[in-house]
Amino acid sequence: MIFSTYNKTTPQSNYRYHLNRISLNNGLTLIHQEISSTSVVVADIWVNAGVTTEPQSWSGMSHFLEHMIFKGTKNILPGDFDYIIENTGGYSNAATGYDYTHFYLTTASGYLPDTLPYLAEILLQAEIPDEEFYLERDVVLEEIRSSNDDYDWIILQHLASSIYPNHPYGRSVLGEESLLLNNTPNQMRCYHKTHYQPENMTVVLVGNITQDKAISLVEKCFQNFSPRSECPKVTFDSEPPMIDIRRQQLFFPRLQHSRLVMGWLGAGIDNLEGAIALDMLSVILTGGRTSRLIRKLREEEHLVLDISCDFSLQKHSSLFTISAYLSPDKMTILEDKIRNEIHQLQQNPITVQELINCQKALCHNYIFSTETPEQLAGLYGYYEMLENAHLALKYPQIVKNLSPEKLQSYACQYLSPEYYALCHIECC
Repeated sequence: MIFSTYNKTTPQSNYRYHLNRISLNNGLTLIHQEISSTSVVVADIWVNAGVTTEPQSWSGMSHFLEHMIFKGTKNILPGDFDYIIENTGGYSNAATGYDYTHFYLTTASGYLPDTLPYLAEILLQAEIPDEEFYLERDVVLEEIRSSNDDYDWIILQHLASSIYPNHPYGRSVLGEESLLLNNTPNQMRCYHKTHYQPENMTVVLVGNITQDKAISLVEKCFQNFSPRSECPKVTFDSEPPMIDIRRQQLFFPRLQHSRLVMGWLGAGIDNLEGAIALDMLSVILTGGRTSRLIRKLREEEHLVLDISCDFSLQKHSSLFTISAYLSPDKMTILEDKIRNEIHQLQQNPITVQELINCQKALCHNYIFSTETPEQLAGLYGYYEMLENAHLALKYPQIVKNLSPEKLQSYACQYLSPEYYALCHIECC
């Protein structure tokens, strides 16, 4: 056995449960939270393997490998894993992002010792057979082609590529068809053996399982890692601040309404307070009928059919967007009004009532999004991939501590009325 004891436990509590972050001797991290009132356990395994770890010519490898993991090992044939999980009443799935890939399993607590070993084996000992590689590649290529029918996806990709011209965040998680056609099973095996190693992996166990049992089970299951390999090195610099307006115009057939989408570079995990401030500003701008942009542009002036903000926290930097549905002849006036509202955020602190409403909305949303073991496991794993799972517990307190002056300062730092990316989307 590679390891038999753990060397550090860091307990921390939120308003309901204790969260433990445990460093195991081989470099694997275990995040554990016992919830004795539930009958299930969620095992969520996170791997530091996403778009940011892919050589540019291997674009899409992380997502493709996510598919291939379920093709099994020498001992587990394709389809066996799904049969075992479903036969015990559980379910599993996986997802790939810019900073991670993760695989999760939800099952009754009594079945976890019988099912987790299978999930661990397909992750650690993925066979990646040549025949299955080429068959599954067709599935992935069809997924890429289908995404071209999703206008929201296309718009986001164009905006991201404009904001991140030199950073992996500007690439698609799905990859490019031409590059995937050039990749080989040996390249994927190399990528797997490079990144699916203990120091790059976090096992999150949330539910009806004690800490001692969690440690013992993870020690037993996650020990036989594949021999290490080394794929081409990936290096990139932080994307510099925008110093211009980056405009694009897109034309889609059968488009029901024209759209305007504006985007800014936001704070990454190294400035969590700044990131949460942007989350708050998105609520102040479009968080309900009384929010600034909805009240003014939709309810009073009837300039837009709808308008919304979105903020997505990422490791290196984040994306803040404003998206509106409107008539094509109102594009220019809408852009100017949004710029003016951003200017107002920079010049004048938000009101006390706006702050109270925003804090209440975000804290309630946090509570509602941490009700189930699945939600908690996903939250902890995501923050662990960004930096540390315990940061997830700080969100409500940071929201409550941010003042109008602080929010104004972060609006000045990250939201410029002069520099941004913009997409005009119209029907052709």
